[in-house]
Order: sequence, then structure tokens, then C-alpha cells
Amino acid sequence: QVQLVESGGGLVQPGGSLRLSCAASGFTFSRYTMSWYRQAPGLERELVAAIGSVGRIIRKYGDFVEGRFTISRDNEKNMVYLQMNNLKPEDTAVYFCKAKFAYTGSEHWGKGTLVTVSS
Repeated sequence: QVQLVESGGGLVQPGGSLRLSCAASGFTFSRYTMSWYRQAPGLERELVAAIGSVGRIIRKYGDFVEGRFTISRDNEKNMVYLQMNNLKPEDTAVYFCKAKFAYTGSEHWGKGTLVTVSS
């Protein structure tokens, strides 16, 4: 059974940092592109960051990231991370982990972790 479980969300002050983690199981993790998306209340879900699969470690970020976030993966541990620095109130959202197998289009989502940036 495919599972993606996010963790690491919480309340942080503006300018602070958080590291989100996503634990994956039930599929061949190394072959999937992994992404972080976020959704704020009343807004559409948007791409935060993506990282390619084995042999194609290409990273992509949403324009709003502006160098503040870094996505990484550990194929030995089946984990993907999102290091978020210099957080802003507008970064407040539920952050979701997504796995996608490019060759078939098959994708899986986690249930999300809430990040709140507020003083």
C-alpha cells in the first residue's frame, strides 16, 4: 500500500525556518519524481518544489520561493525533505508531498502538514 506521510509542520515566526519531511513506502521510491505542493485557504494548490528521480536529480521551484527553500531526497531512507528558511506569513498553508512516476503518470499524495507563519 502506497503511503506518503508528511511531518515537520507547525507554528513559526516570520523569518524562521522549518524542515518538512515526507516518509514514503509501498512503491519504488527512487524511480519517482517527488514534489512538495501547498494550499492556502481559498487558494489553489501550487507547486513549491520538485526533485527528479535517480539519474535525473533536477530541482524545480515555484517562483515565490526566491531561493529560500531547498528540496532534497534520500533514496536509501525513502525520504524527501523541504528546508524552508526566511519564512513569510504568506507561506502559511498546508504542505503536501506528492510522488509521480513520469512514465505512466501514476501519482500519489500525502495528507499534508500545516505550516503557520505568524508572530
